[in-house]
Amino acid sequence: MRAVLTWRDKAEQCIYDLAFKPDGTQLILAAGNRLLVYDTSDGTLLQPLKGHKDTVYCVAYAKDGKRFASGSADKSVIIWTSKLEGILKYTHNDSIQCVSYNPVTHQLASCSSSDFGLWSPEQKSVSKHKSSSKITCCSWTNDGQYLALGMFNGIISIRNKNGEEKVKIERPGGSLSPVWSISWNPSREEHNDILAVADWGQKLSFYQLSGKQIGKDRSLNFDPCCISYFTKGEYILLGGSDKQVSLFTKDGVQLGTVGEQNSWVWTCKVKPDSNYVVVGCQDGTISFYQLIFSTVHGLYKDRYAYRDSMTDVIVQHLITEQKVRIKCKELVKKIAIYKNRLAIQLPEKILIYELYSDDSSDMHYRVKEKIVKKFECNLLVVCADHIILCQEKRLQCLSFGGVKEREWQMESLIRYIKVIGGPPGREGLLVGLKNGQILKIFVDNLFAIVLLKQATAVRCLDMSASRNKLAVVDENDTCLVYDIHTKELLFQEPNANSVAWNTQCEDMLCFSGGGYLNIKASTFPVHQQKLQGFVVGYNGSKIFCLHVFSMSAVEVPQSAPMYQYLDRKMFKEAYQIACLGVTDTDWRELAMEALEGLEFETAKKERKKRGETNNDLFLADVFAYQGKFHEAAKLYKRSGHETLALDMYTDLRMFEYAKDFLGSGDPKETKMLITKQADWARNINEPKAAVEMYISAGEHVKAIEISGDHGWVDMLIDIARKLDRAEREPLLMCAHYFKKLSNPAYAAETYLKIGDLKSLVQLHVETQRWDEAFALGEKHPEFKDDIYVPYAQWLAENDRFEEAQKAFHKAGRQGAAVRVLEQLTHNAVVESRFSDAAYYYWMLSMQCLDIAQDPAQKDAMLGKFHHFQHLAELYHGYHAIQRYTEEPFSFHLPETLFNISRFLLHSLTKDTPLGISKVNTLFTLAKQSKALGAYRLARQAYDKLQGLHIPARFQKSIELGSLTIRSKPFHDSEELVPLCYRCSTNNPLLNNLGNVCINCRQPFVFSASSYEVLHLVEFYLEDGITDEEAVALIDLEAPRHKRESKWQEITSSNAQTLRLDETVDSPGDDDPFTAKLSFEQGGSEFVPVVVSRSVLRSMSRRDVLIKRWPPPLQWQYFRSLLPDASITMCPSCFQMFHSEDYELLVLQHTCCPYCRRRIDDPGP
Repeated sequence: MRAVLTWRDKAEQCIYDLAFKPDGTQLILAAGNRLLVYDTSDGTLLQPLKGHKDTVYCVAYAKDGKRFASGSADKSVIIWTSKLEGILKYTHNDSIQCVSYNPVTHQLASCSSSDFGLWSPEQKSVSKHKSSSKITCCSWTNDGQYLALGMFNGIISIRNKNGEEKVKIERPGGSLSPVWSISWNPSREEHNDILAVADWGQKLSFYQLSGKQIGKDRSLNFDPCCISYFTKGEYILLGGSDKQVSLFTKDGVQLGTVGEQNSWVWTCKVKPDSNYVVVGCQDGTISFYQLIFSTVHGLYKDRYAYRDSMTDVIVQHLITEQKVRIKCKELVKKIAIYKNRLAIQLPEKILIYELYSDDSSDMHYRVKEKIVKKFECNLLVVCADHIILCQEKRLQCLSFGGVKEREWQMESLIRYIKVIGGPPGREGLLVGLKNGQILKIFVDNLFAIVLLKQATAVRCLDMSASRNKLAVVDENDTCLVYDIHTKELLFQEPNANSVAWNTQCEDMLCFSGGGYLNIKASTFPVHQQKLQGFVVGYNGSKIFCLHVFSMSAVEVPQSAPMYQYLDRKMFKEAYQIACLGVTDTDWRELAMEALEGLEFETAKKERKKRGETNNDLFLADVFAYQGKFHEAAKLYKRSGHETLALDMYTDLRMFEYAKDFLGSGDPKETKMLITKQADWARNINEPKAAVEMYISAGEHVKAIEISGDHGWVDMLIDIARKLDRAEREPLLMCAHYFKKLSNPAYAAETYLKIGDLKSLVQLHVETQRWDEAFALGEKHPEFKDDIYVPYAQWLAENDRFEEAQKAFHKAGRQGAAVRVLEQLTHNAVVESRFSDAAYYYWMLSMQCLDIAQDPAQKDAMLGKFHHFQHLAELYHGYHAIQRYTEEPFSFHLPETLFNISRFLLHSLTKDTPLGISKVNTLFTLAKQSKALGAYRLARQAYDKLQGLHIPARFQKSIELGSLTIRSKPFHDSEELVPLCYRCSTNNPLLNNLGNVCINCRQPFVFSASSYEVLHLVEFYLEDGITDEEAVALIDLEAPRHKRESKWQEITSSNAQTLRLDETVDSPGDDDPFTAKLSFEQGGSEFVPVVVSRSVLRSMSRRDVLIKRWPPPLQWQYFRSLLPDASITMCPSCFQMFHSEDYELLVLQHTCCPYCRRRIDDPGP
């Protein structure tokens, strides 16, 4: 581990505390009575913050990075935003010693000499709790549930979020060991919360949340002022009176020094999620270091040992992926591994381990020797009985007892050393020097052997399996390969950072560099593939690669080098490569190439590998390759492989020989042969011959395929008519090709033959032969959906939406029908076609009423029905308003427009539907009111318009109208006042209650053309009277008494006189319905007219109108109070009209103006 100074600065005052912004971009320092904000990347002072009046002792940043807090000797805590603005300030009774943010809830804990407070953004006040001693430090657990407080009297108090004490840790030192700094381990991997405690009894201790101590106290030999963990909790930083920052493991093992300072270190922290450390000192120095953790590791064949957590060694078996951890509890400085030996250098000793057994997969190590001595070395190597220390230019050989046995002095710095094997106690070492010299040293020999000398420094070395070749990577990233005996440079390759020979193949090596793995066999060109990291070993088909800190075994197929040898007819070498690991296809290719090259030995080896030992079979293959086909066929037959002979003849297109070879054998084989012959005819572009062969071989599917692909309809017809109806698959293929070749009639014939009615329906639908489809649907109702849904979609695609909607409805696709209608309605509204919108809303409502017959959807659908009926009435009325305001000529009488605009305003009490303009409605009402003499109403309309946004085109007209109406009388014409036919009350022209009587609350019934109030009163049946019975009673036409005239005629000689006789009864007294009207009215609640059987019996059929709604709706009954004035009701939509108006409108439109039911259509 090395510490590299990144930047340094100096403040004027002592740095008591510091905090990083969670994203690591900024650093907040407490210096004197100011806060200093630094950019961590280059040490630039961004801004000093002034807010405190005395020395700032502490600072803490919230985990979410939105705010930070500072505490000072001026007894105040200031909360700042990430934009460096102070937003809140609160005080304690004593100076603030420490602050800490809860990592989860962002609750702030602030501690003073006598108490501590808890504040969160949600609460207005700070909850404070007394403390028995001065609080020097505090820290929250990772989950934010508990707060640990370190006291000057040596006690640690653990509190919950509400400040209540849960655990009290009384330590042996008491007040002689004040707790000066504490920190919870932030690691998520630890099972328990671990609290690290540094006190001025010069001890480092660890505790669980329960208060139980973990391990023993660790002596520090200095007064610690600060303790902090790395982000993942793997290391601890400690600083204090020793004027330096020390790095410890999470268990308290000292690893080294980060940076020596000139004064006490008061604070040190790690930049979040990094290896950067910042240190703040008594003299105001701020130092920013980068910690570099070097890789300490060793490799021998398939065993890789590396340092973990600075104090552990992990040995990994690269083949089996087994791992074993050796805990040294001290800093591991060097590691060396060789065969069954493992050497670990610690600060004061070297440990030698050995495997328990000679088993190649054994991973259990035990200590063999300890050399208790401090060594300084650059490289460490272990052999069977010795360790080799490399110190700059010198190599020392020590026995396991620590006795120096031999020493070698080199001419230049040693850059690389590797054990290359040998008998125990006499192993050979390969050494590379900076001056380019490469030596071989034997452990038992004082004299080093110079293998060769090159011009550039050595970075990496390896020797081939037979010790004949040497691969070197130099400082220019070039891989050079030499012949050891002749010293000749065999070849060189660029872009290399490490190299390794294959331990099982003399002529293969691999090297890595530039993000690629390069495999080279002999002197052939390099084969490349992508790979990150360094190659450190090559065993068979496995390449061992070190990437960052992890070692992995990469399986690399050896196909590329094998084919390189095959291309040069080097069969034996190719076979050796194949043995390292290639695919089955590669093995087969090797055998074939060997046969072709008449290298029978290699071919036989490949066959043996596959388990083939039959020599006749092998000889048959050889004869076949030599062109002796008949001899080969005989041998194939003799070895029981007739199929191979047939395959040979058919591959060579020798079909006649094949038939002779079969003779009068199995008809299946003959059929197969004909099929193969047909395949061949097909391949050589003789499709007609192929079809005939396929038909004779019974391969109808292939015959149909060829005929269809070539468009031979006649041939397809012949095949389809000859096939039995049970052969569905070929017949379906025929039908498919008929459809594809635009012959739907033949396709239909084929579908009928196999009885596939569903496909027939689909055919009619796809070809849009709707009449045939409908005829089929009549006979087979189960296909209704398959016909009407596509039909509806086709209609919709051709802009015939109304027909599409009806088709969806007929198919039972209510959802789709409703969706089409909703889209049509929306489009009509957007395009200002309000008459169409009214019609579509009426259709939607009737659709909903139809769906409401399903009990599960009844309530929802009835609600929608009433809503859509209401919208239909609104848009039907607004159509006239829109035409009046947008078009130059009016098509309606002033009275009609006057009534419509009042009807709309009374209906638009809540939300205004899309497209309906209140401005247009009020403008129409104002103009028609003025024209008809309703001046008061006109004035009210103009006043309401003033509060709305008026389009520019109406602005002038409305302003002029507002002025001129002031000159008119402030009353309305009495002729226009609407009358309630139930209670005879005159209603105001603008009614706050809407379209109901202000006295009796009876809803008005309007004409759907003129929008006048009709002389109708709705009545209800008494309980127990059914609709059928009510109609029967009304139809009885009970005889009525002849009315007596009130007028009496008196004739004298001079004159003829008429006199009104008051004694004659009023004509209405004998009508029970009229009596019901008068006696049941009054009060603020609406009281409906409910009639009994006797009242129904007294009614005349021509006076009663009935809306005969389909279930689940009830029928509605209306009584005309002026029988002489005729009213007509549309039998489809149940809208009421004056009979004269209805007849005129029907003559104009040939249909009902509301629901568009044609006059020649039957009723609903």
